[in-house]
Amino acid sequence: FRDWIAEEVHGTFPDLSMQIRSERCNHCIDTPCVAACPTGASHVAEGGTVLVTASKCTGCKACMASCPYNARFMLPAHRTYTQITNVVDKCTFCFHRVTQGLAPACVQTCIGRSRVFGDLNDSTSEVSYLVAKNATQVLRPEEGTKPHIFYIGADRNLTEHGRAIY
Repeated sequence: FRDWIAEEVHGTFPDLSMQIRSERCNHCIDTPCVAACPTGASHVAEGGTVLVTASKCTGCKACMASCPYNARFMLPAHRTYTQITNVVDKCTFCFHRVTQGLAPACVQTCIGRSRVFGDLNDSTSEVSYLVAKNATQVLRPEEGTKPHIFYIGADRNLTEHGRAIY
């Protein structure tokens, strides 16, 4: 229902660089999507995961318009795992898995280990170690949202290959 891959090419031949990244919710600290939601459907769960309660969503798309990461989308009418349609959805960091002590599916299935997930407040976690040891970048820092997805090994424009840290 949505292509989660963004490809951007920068420069002119023969000096080109390409960025390939997944477009997903950045689970920000300052959440413009939550602030824009008139019904409270968009909210922040304990631990910082940004979620949408489908039964409260009216499909007004205010959260979509306010998200600087273009990470929200309308559920197609043919979705069958929920009987609710015409509502907004987004990446939940696989909240249902994380609350059971499992990694998000995208992290678990990434054979290149380019994604790491963990608790930044746990100084013994791999993600805390990686963020402390490496220079990191975030998407669109000028938005002031304080996103929780960090990139290692990317330049300021995120045009080099990097490692996403969740």
